[in-house]
Amino acid sequence: MVTPLKIIKDERGSVMHMLRSDAPHFDRFGEIYFSTVLPGATKAWKRHKKMTLNITVPVGKVHLVAFDGQTQSRSYNNIAEFILGPNDLYALIKIPPLIWFGFKNTGSSAALLANCATIPHEQNETEQWDLNEASIEFDWSIKP
Repeated sequence: MVTPLKIIKDERGSVMHMLRSDAPHFDRFGEIYFSTVLPGATKAWKRHKKMTLNITVPVGKVHLVAFDGQTQSRSYNNIAEFILGPNDLYALIKIPPLIWFGFKNTGSSAALLANCATIPHEQNETEQWDLNEASIEFDWSIKP
């Protein structure tokens, strides 16, 4: 799910909305965390068993990719791609449990990814594939 977000700017800076508890797409609050991504760095592939992610990129430019490997799903084998950031698509991307995802900083400076998760992080709740050993056919070297 993609939800466009507001950026309110003035001469002093800006306020960037992310998620409200009264929004129709809000599930519940578990924790908020931030991930920095250095220029050219890729963090992939990961999925959560129970956690829903609510991701936005308030700083920088990130290529986010999601993949559905669930054979019983309507979106089985589909790949969704987004170029996120305040100068590109400033939106909230909702990633449900069991969807593989990864992201790459395609900008020239460090990027900041924010996630408002529905549950607190649990070590055994996540699965990861090494970027080069994943069975997902996706070429991170191709620029979007």
